[in-house]
Amino acid sequence: MNQTQPHYPVVCFGEILWDILPQGKFPGGAPMNVAYHLKKLGLEPALVTRVGEDPNGQGLVGLMEANQVTTDFFQIDFELPTGTVHAMVGKDHEVTYDFPRPVAWDNIQWEEGFVPLLTGATYFVFGSLASRSRVSRKTLYRMLEHAPRRVFDINLRPPHYELSTLESLMAGLHLLKLNLAELELITGWFAPYRNATDRVRVLQDRFKIPNVVVTRGGDGAMLNHDGVIYEHPGFAVKLADTIGAGDAFLAGLLSQFADGADPPKALAFASAMGAFVAGRSGPCPDYQLGEVDQLISTNS
Repeated sequence: MNQTQPHYPVVCFGEILWDILPQGKFPGGAPMNVAYHLKKLGLEPALVTRVGEDPNGQGLVGLMEANQVTTDFFQIDFELPTGTVHAMVGKDHEVTYDFPRPVAWDNIQWEEGFVPLLTGATYFVFGSLASRSRVSRKTLYRMLEHAPRRVFDINLRPPHYELSTLESLMAGLHLLKLNLAELELITGWFAPYRNATDRVRVLQDRFKIPNVVVTRGGDGAMLNHDGVIYEHPGFAVKLADTIGAGDAFLAGLLSQFADGADPPKALAFASAMGAFVAGRSGPCPDYQLGEVDQLISTNS
């Protein structure tokens, strides 16, 4: 690890892997996807993850380097393989996932160099999937002790989560992102609620989270910012697949907040990012920012 590391305003933690899809093999993993899009949006990310000493791992390192995302915080595992996931797209474009285990990102080790990395950042982005293993979960908890604004991007992939872990990870957040199905599932553990607004408010009140954002697929998104509800209807695109759309949404939202945008503008841009990626194959398509701006102007 570099002793004189540059400044990274966003630190992403967790899985990096290959998505095995019917249409091909794509680099993926929610933290990696977020980092990829943050780089596209001009916000320098650091990705803390682990790959195997195998061709799959070498391929991911090479791809990140080609896209100028730093690999300084990638760990190499000499026993476990690089992660893969088999994604199956069903009717209504619903995606189910099969995550083999154990893999390299289940074994992310703590390093003391993470302390200055985190204390120098503005946002720390993490998900629920990397907490499935004891080793990576322990490292995540140590990182949270030093993390700045915590951004929890829940990705519930059965059977890779537990309620007690989710509750502990929701404590002390700056922002919680989840989709409508995840919102209904999590709040359903506490009590019945009539609508999405009530469900968001109970999460915000129960865990003292100032920002809760819910993606709703083709129906747009909702943001509860300090008790005020903002909604966006979304953007019309020809759907390719929904894999990685939520990660692009989150990157768009954080880039806007980092620029000081107000909640309606941030939510609109995030929605455009999510829709744009849903109109492309794979979670990390190549694009120019002007193409997202064009989508916004066409739909305005």
